[in-house]
Amino acid sequence: MGHREDLLEGAKRCLLEKGFARTTARDIVKESGTNLASIGYHYGSKDALLGQAYIALVEEVSFEGEEDAGIDGAPGSLERFREVFSNIVDSMREPGSMWRLSMEIMAMGDQLPEVRDQLSRAQLEGGRGLVSLLMGVPEGEVSDETADTLGRFYMTLMSGLISQWTFDPKTAPDGDTLTEGLRQIVEAATRT
Repeated sequence: MGHREDLLEGAKRCLLEKGFARTTARDIVKESGTNLASIGYHYGSKDALLGQAYIALVEEVSFEGEEDAGIDGAPGSLERFREVFSNIVDSMREPGSMWRLSMEIMAMGDQLPEVRDQLSRAQLEGGRGLVSLLMGVPEGEVSDETADTLGRFYMTLMSGLISQWTFDPKTAPDGDTLTEGLRQIVEAATRT
């Protein structure tokens, strides 16, 4: 690996250990075995590097399509929804979960103008990935319109879930609770 990759890997480890606000450029350099000048040369700033590292962490926990994900349940079904969100909740329970980091970054949004656009684009792609996973279609086949509507809906649900788990894991919903809520919404919407 070169300095660029070493910096990215070091930044990912720092984010999981210290979070965004508490990670310094010196922390990244120490963790990556590089030098301070490398951050500016390869990424422009520490915040831009941390933004890229965060996106890389999110991509690492993403599923790469139905076949690789091993998800049961028919595409678009409540069973599939329950399994996907149960898996997400399980990952929130793990020590060093990157979802808490997501909440920190969301709260810092206005303080990160140089990475805000980068993270905004990543959020749109995250929605596209959730649509792919939940609806059982390859990510490349999810239209921009679907990513902009259904994808944003799923991302809003994820943001709320992350928020609740960050605030109080004991009372936060699990996959079964979310699925029952969705079932009630569908039932109410389809009554004639």
